[in-house]
Amino acid sequence: MKFGIVGLGLMGGSFAKAIKKYGISSSVIGYDHNEQHQKQALELELVEKIVQLDELLKCDVIVLCIPVNAIVAFMPVLEDISKDTTIIDFGSTKKLIVDNIPKKLRKNFIPAHPMTGTEKFGPKAAIDGLYEGKTIVLCDLDICNELHKNRALDIFNAIAMRIVQMDSATHDKHACFISHLPHAISYALANTVMTHEDPKDIISLAGGGFRDMSRIAKSSSRMWTDIFKQNRENMLNSLDEFEDQMKLIRTMIQNEQYEDMAKWMDKANSLHDIL
Repeated sequence: MKFGIVGLGLMGGSFAKAIKKYGISSSVIGYDHNEQHQKQALELELVEKIVQLDELLKCDVIVLCIPVNAIVAFMPVLEDISKDTTIIDFGSTKKLIVDNIPKKLRKNFIPAHPMTGTEKFGPKAAIDGLYEGKTIVLCDLDICNELHKNRALDIFNAIAMRIVQMDSATHDKHACFISHLPHAISYALANTVMTHEDPKDIISLAGGGFRDMSRIAKSSSRMWTDIFKQNRENMLNSLDEFEDQMKLIRTMIQNEQYEDMAKWMDKANSLHDIL
């Protein structure tokens, strides 16, 4: 199959590496508005060539590895594809994308979210093994044509991903707790330190725990602003629940309820048994 990847950063570049590694594609071509990304993707041999829109539309599989707003804006240019062309998007929120898929594309379109990534971006961030063993959520497949549904399942099975299916609204709610809320917390932690009268005094003592929790605060602010906006209602609900937990630990500390606090932390410990 001939693959066309739109967006040649971390996700798109790493996906190109994966499908080449497992021999899924005989040809991988790229489409990206950023000229520096085009040059880097060719230098790193992530794709064979950079193409114009007319050649991209002739691919068997087109994978959209760009931000959600860009995916929505890009959909109209895909309306002239063949009924045999599979479109897969890797957007971080799904309901907005699903609600905006043109009628002509709906049976071709596979809404997907790979639950993987790093805080880095651009073609130079592309790495081997980003997708292997990770979960990919496929949404609202009941509306997709069997050809495209089965093709997507074959691709993600071939690169050793764990496939989960759910509706797009449920995905956005779950993704908020497991991905979007942690980013908000990381940004808040980093800003808490940065508003200290001398943040260097704190950072000089930073150990692994602080580095782990603050690492994702290096993620793209523009991208995450868009994600928080797109998943606004779920974000507000999750922040309310998180604030309830912070109020609870504050109360236990204030009232010296240390036995209750230990039980509270033990309950939190059990999450990793599930994971």
